[in-house]
Amino acid sequence: MSKVRIGIVGLGNMGSSHANQILAGKISRLELTAVADLDPTKLKRVPQVKGFTSADEMMASGLIDAILIATPHYDHTVIGIKALKAGMHVMVEKPISVHRADCERLIAAYKGREKKQVFAAMFNQRTDRYYQKIRDLIQSGELGEIRRVNWIITNWFRTHAYYASGGWRATWEGEGGGVLLNQCPHNLDLFQWMFGMPVTLSANCQFGKYHDIEVEDDVTATMTFANGATGVFITSTGEAPGTNRLEITAERGKLVYEDDKISYTRNEIPMGEFSRTTKEAFGRPSTWDVSIPAAGHGGQHNEVLQNFTNAILDGETLVAPAPEGIHSVELANSMLLSAWTQKPVTLPIDGKKYERLLKAKIAESAKKGRKKKVVAAAPVDFSKSFGK
Repeated sequence: MSKVRIGIVGLGNMGSSHANQILAGKISRLELTAVADLDPTKLKRVPQVKGFTSADEMMASGLIDAILIATPHYDHTVIGIKALKAGMHVMVEKPISVHRADCERLIAAYKGREKKQVFAAMFNQRTDRYYQKIRDLIQSGELGEIRRVNWIITNWFRTHAYYASGGWRATWEGEGGGVLLNQCPHNLDLFQWMFGMPVTLSANCQFGKYHDIEVEDDVTATMTFANGATGVFITSTGEAPGTNRLEITAERGKLVYEDDKISYTRNEIPMGEFSRTTKEAFGRPSTWDVSIPAAGHGGQHNEVLQNFTNAILDGETLVAPAPEGIHSVELANSMLLSAWTQKPVTLPIDGKKYERLLKAKIAESAKKGRKKKVVAAAPVDFSKSFGK
């Protein structure tokens, strides 16, 4: 095989964007040969290739080797399992599933197929050179043991028009959550990718605080890691201009990432060692001010698609293996579970318990007969929509 023939299911904003990039030749050796969407009018967005009104028909057509799933969230699991069982290579948009139990079902369908099929997730911010540099500093031991992490990521501002652009948006039945399941899977993935998973977590989630929606649009979470380090994660779709500030306190000093700058105030002597050995009651370690360069934000979606293609054709290591997507989903689920029960939670959570509670939220919404007015929204340039 010299090229990968890919089909896209779901021609909303993201699916259409991926289709346009592939058709424009932006991903070497990746050819778009089919698309699918339940809405026949959306197939007209990509008239260059064969269109289907179901993913099943597209997968049975013989036209594709791989599938990119860009549907509403719950379908990621159902279509993903079918595609894996059909022998397809699979790229799934974030989140890989809505909740932990569905993640486990999807990952289970991949077991035993690892040598024959490539299964990846669209965690495009893993290609960002700033986050790659920060992760390297952590993993190399340069920062020393981490004591505290504080990430304020509130530049995900969304308008009422955004939420009114689709009936599935910002509902328990359609998305399974709000900012944590739609915008923040990127940041939650980066969080666990850099720092690992916490062992306990407590969250205050505000539901419909800034918009006429039933899901969360404002979140403040605190957490504890196995080594005793603590973390704070704050996000919202209701703040403008918003903030993206990541601060890490570690033995070797303090690192801050904000406004495309990584600043590192490095202790000449690690803080713990200095505290134990100094005779000065009010002494502090001497520091160096270090500015750490990074080569931009990387290739984002197209780089992930290129990596997916290279993994299929050349065996290249994946930037974002889909099974790792369970971690960001569990962080989101844990925050919602803590808010619903008004109690701290211990990770890993009981996935089936969370699924039951989520289904209860869906049933409660249906009982109230909540209907969302859907209006046409202006075209979206998704290259400008990611919180950097």
